Amino acid sequence: MGERSHLDFFFLAIKPAHRTGLVGEPCGMGLCGVSGLLLVDIAGACSNGVQHGLQDMGRVGVQQGGGKASTGAGTAGAGSARAVRPVRRALARVTRKKLRGDRRIQAGRVGETVAKARLEVAQRVKEEGEAAVLDVGLQGLHPEVVRHLGILRFRTSYGQQVLNHSKEVAHLAAMMAAEVGADIRIAKLSGLLHDIGKAIDHEVEGSHAVIGADLIQRHGLPAPVVHAVRAHHYDEEPQTVEALLLIAADAISAARPGARRETLEAYIKRLEKLEEIANSFEGVEQSFAIQAGREVRIVVKPTQVDDASAQLMARDIAKRIESELSYPGQIRVTVVRETRAVEYAK
Repeated sequence: MGERSHLDFFFLAIKPAHRTGLVGEPCGMGLCGVSGLLLVDIAGACSNGVQHGLQDMGRVGVQQGGGKASTGAGTAGAGSARAVRPVRRALARVTRKKLRGDRRIQAGRVGETVAKARLEVAQRVKEEGEAAVLDVGLQGLHPEVVRHLGILRFRTSYGQQVLNHSKEVAHLAAMMAAEVGADIRIAKLSGLLHDIGKAIDHEVEGSHAVIGADLIQRHGLPAPVVHAVRAHHYDEEPQTVEALLLIAADAISAARPGARRETLEAYIKRLEKLEEIANSFEGVEQSFAIQAGREVRIVVKPTQVDDASAQLMARDIAKRIESELSYPGQIRVTVVRETRAVEYAK
């Protein structure tokens, strides 16, 4: 039936040319003979076994229409349930939770539940935004800016929750501004709002830095804040101290241990690249990327590499890694040269 999502349901497009056992079959779900879009949970199977991939939880309902169900979490291929938009994913999750206990759900009941869930999620978004503003002491922002901040509560980047990251960057930027004599409020505002474009980057073309800068400019934020947000990924050249402090604070928050996680594929590629760089040097016998890629250990051939050359090799490998790889924190390069003298007593 396709790939299972982490929400345990997907949206199955039912078209006349692609009929399944759920259409025109007495499946006992009260939904048969309806074409459109079926919101299905794949926790198990229908009671009468018509569609073996679906279970009790799959009896959640039908919403007429094209490519989206009433929650708005779009389809990404047949049998796939991927809500790219963070709030819609949250809406789908809340709806599923509300429907979980009811095993006889009609289409009208689904629409009613989705409407209630939408109000609940909207209220949650508002509260999260207001709490974030309160946490960093920046009350008085435009309500739309606060709402978009709340959306970031449901967005992650490499596993790091974007709203928490934004608050962390705001505090870091403010502390550094206090140390160097820059404008603390501008630095803090820039830190809090620097990733606000990620709330709508699935709807608008362009970099999230540019999208966010345009958004806060429309809602009357000061020009230095707009500039810092736009420049924090060098979409324009940073011209102020606060813009440079924002870049530093963003890097610190993202690079601290435990802040982010890579996808498995990217992680494996990074380890392979570390070993590939090390093995490209003459005299290397073996290399091992260890400690989750935080160290690369190289064993050299003692007949080809002397002690002085081993030291130079460690430095050269470190420079190659710096120039060719992107990684959080630092990577330790250790070159091991072992000489063994073996004799036998007879």
